[in-house]
Amino acid sequence: MSAPGPQLFLAFDYGTRRLGVASGDTLTRTARALTTLDMTAGPPWPDIAALVAEYRPAQLVVGVPYNMDGSPTRLTSAARKFARELSLRHGLQVALVDERQSSQEAEAQLREARRQGVKRRRVTHADVDMAAAKVLLERWLETPQAAEIIHPGRH
Repeated sequence: MSAPGPQLFLAFDYGTRRLGVASGDTLTRTARALTTLDMTAGPPWPDIAALVAEYRPAQLVVGVPYNMDGSPTRLTSAARKFARELSLRHGLQVALVDERQSSQEAEAQLREARRQGVKRRRVTHADVDMAAAKVLLERWLETPQAAEIIHPGRH
C-alpha cells in the first residue's frame, strides 16, 4: 500500500471585519498568505466556495481566539460557529487551532520583511489578517494532533 500524496490545506483567521486566508501543504510543510475577505456583511460564502473549489483542500483550518489565560473571548463562539458552518457547507474536516498571539507574530514577520526591504509598502490590517492565517496553518502543520477536529455531519 502506498503512502498518500501531498495534501493541501486552507486556513482562515476569523474576524468580524476581515477573514484572512492562507494555503499550505504537507509536501513543503509551509504556508503562504493568500487573501483577505470582507466580513462586514457576514461570512462571504461565495468567495470562500470559490477558494475551496480552486484549491480543493483536503482539510480546513480555523483559528479560534482565546484570552491569554485560555478563557473564551467575545469572538470564540462566533469563530467556532463559522468553523461548523464551513465544515457543513464543504463536507470537509475543520481543525480548530488556538490563535493566541498569531496576529502579533504575523505583524512582527511583516514588519521585519518591510525592514529588510522585502515588503515595500506599509503593513495594513488586511496584510496582518492573511499573515495570521499563514501563522495558524504553520502551527497546525507542526502539531496537527493538538487541534480539535470538527467532522462533517457531526455537529
